[in-house]
Amino acid sequence: MKSLTAGNLEDCLLDQVDLRRQWISQIVEEVQKVIHHLTTEISTRDIRFQAVPYSGTYNGNIKVLAPSQFLITVPLKGLAGYREAEEQRWRYYTLRGARLPCPLRDPEGLQQWLAVGQFTKSLWQWHEADVNIEGDIVPAKVLQVFRKLVENAIGTCHLSGKVSMLANCPAVCVAVEASSRQVEVELVPAVEIPTVWSKKAQWPPCLKRWPSPERVECTKSFGFTLLAGSSYHWQLSFLKAEQVLLEQLDEDGGCRRKCFQVMRQMKEDVWCPGKRPVITSHHLQTVLFWTCEKYPHLKDWQVFRKAFLRLVRKLHKCVSQRFLKHYFVRKSNLLQHASSCELDAVAQKLAFFLKDPQISLA
Repeated sequence: MKSLTAGNLEDCLLDQVDLRRQWISQIVEEVQKVIHHLTTEISTRDIRFQAVPYSGTYNGNIKVLAPSQFLITVPLKGLAGYREAEEQRWRYYTLRGARLPCPLRDPEGLQQWLAVGQFTKSLWQWHEADVNIEGDIVPAKVLQVFRKLVENAIGTCHLSGKVSMLANCPAVCVAVEASSRQVEVELVPAVEIPTVWSKKAQWPPCLKRWPSPERVECTKSFGFTLLAGSSYHWQLSFLKAEQVLLEQLDEDGGCRRKCFQVMRQMKEDVWCPGKRPVITSHHLQTVLFWTCEKYPHLKDWQVFRKAFLRLVRKLHKCVSQRFLKHYFVRKSNLLQHASSCELDAVAQKLAFFLKDPQISLA
């Protein structure tokens, strides 16, 4: 172990962060070829599910949560002209269509129902009973249809040796055999809603200096996405808006991106390794956004060591308190359902690091 000093910073970034980028790029390349092939077959069977596009550079449908854990959104077709519902009425059904009594608590801040009537244009297939109950497009039914399509496509595309369905998973999860490791991929049907910003995302709050008003408007112009990841409720997602913020982090010449990359490296190597880590890149990204908002000035992001340790302290506080607010929907706690034991273990490692900050260059 070497101490975190200016002398070895360059080595750390070059030897670990850059190597990780190259390695992850190779894995993403392999996985997206397989998923593109799979979803192209699916789209020929059911036009409501679009193929995940193949991209030689950045692919906005792929989110790397950890080296062995990907989230891939599968765009849904035939729903256009979205408008917010005027009233919130929560409905619960069995998959057979019987109405269930409402639970004692309302859904969380990142969840909402979706009615086909909220779109000015819709394919007739979205009115069919395989996905629709009393006018609502039910995520569980969409997942039921999609899971069967994935299972059939694996056989049709002769991918049985490369892709396998994962059991005991509420969403549609597959294991993809890449050359260097097996990757668990969650395939999530997604309704993309461009140009409209969700009313649940009261962002930014007043009198905030980061990001700039121009960057805020640009970010909001990418809209949001609704993910079919659970039984009853569609999950609000802001993957494209988050990517816009990440891409423009250091317009002023700061070291925010380097801090994030090194923190992610340490998380994967030391603080929270493993195939299904309790802390993912999305959690680290959220910690970064909150810290950027609190420290909006370039002077706070010119000295790497100081800026990096500030980020780690913020992460340690969130993990210790088991509370990390979603950056856009601030009523939602991203750690609400995380394992307390796993979070405590990460908090302990972070505390040890902060007591004697070191970075392993092995």
